[in-house]
Amino acid sequence: MNKNRIKQILGTEYPIVQAPMTWITSAESVAAVGNTGGLGTLGSNAGQKTITNDVKETSERMRNEIRKTRQLTDAPFAVNFIVPVKGMTAQYFNYSNVILDVMIEEGVEFAVAVAMDTPDFSEPFKKMKDAGIKIIYRDNTPSIEKAKAAEAAGADIIVATGYDGGGAIPSYPIGTFSIVPMIADNVNIPVMAAGGITDNRSVRAALALGAEGVYVGTRFIASTECPASDICKQDIVQTESTDLIQFSITSFNFRTIPHKLACELKGLDDNGASPEELNNKLSGTGGGYKRAMLDGFLDEGISGVSYAVSLIKEVKSCKDIIEEMMLGINFK
Repeated sequence: MNKNRIKQILGTEYPIVQAPMTWITSAESVAAVGNTGGLGTLGSNAGQKTITNDVKETSERMRNEIRKTRQLTDAPFAVNFIVPVKGMTAQYFNYSNVILDVMIEEGVEFAVAVAMDTPDFSEPFKKMKDAGIKIIYRDNTPSIEKAKAAEAAGADIIVATGYDGGGAIPSYPIGTFSIVPMIADNVNIPVMAAGGITDNRSVRAALALGAEGVYVGTRFIASTECPASDICKQDIVQTESTDLIQFSITSFNFRTIPHKLACELKGLDDNGASPEELNNKLSGTGGGYKRAMLDGFLDEGISGVSYAVSLIKEVKSCKDIIEEMMLGINFK
């Protein structure tokens, strides 16, 4: 068996990355993943309970969470970087820039660089590479062309996200079983599979398709260390895949559990509401994912999960989740 390149790049026991889910990651959850041999990622608003629109405060919050993570683990970890895209507002450009500055100042080793729509990664990727940061690149709607462009720009690992995933889902309905080999066959760097990875079977399937590792979101929400509310976690355990609904806001498609606000958003979308109406409806709740998943007010926010939610029957520790996923797989 060839050596696993993702393990070599990450320096971890297992080639598994915990996704940087907005509001529901923290130093504690990232450290728990790292201490079990995976790579945890601090997502947007990691460890926070309140909303801020101040760019400087946002960056200092992340700096503090990075330092807190280092107090809890000696394992490597990543920080989420939102790749600037064409048409992105100045506020988001500033947000991305200050987060990258903090990552460099704090000596973060890995970035999970996530892009929506049309990414402009040449400048930030160069800055990361110059600082010695390794790049795990995940496009929200992956394609062979974008994967090749990210590789040329300096990405170390490509995440191939299938339509099975949760939250903001790809624009094209290409499933994980199709997108993973498509990307793996067309880049020279290693590929991770994302979308519906919840157990040992799905890890083995991903490896059979040409992936060298897995990128996992929904399964880690239902972990004891995740800062999501217990109400949210139990809701996931009780939800069936056939329950889930989808709706679009501007160019983003969302897959969620069907609580009150989510159903209202789907109804507006189905009836041709404008993007402004949908955005106003969502922002009026005080923070979408935060309200439902972090605060536990399920009807007042949205809970994004993958199509594999039916396979999650129990809240477990990150250690138990990772060890079950990797059971019996020989990674060299």
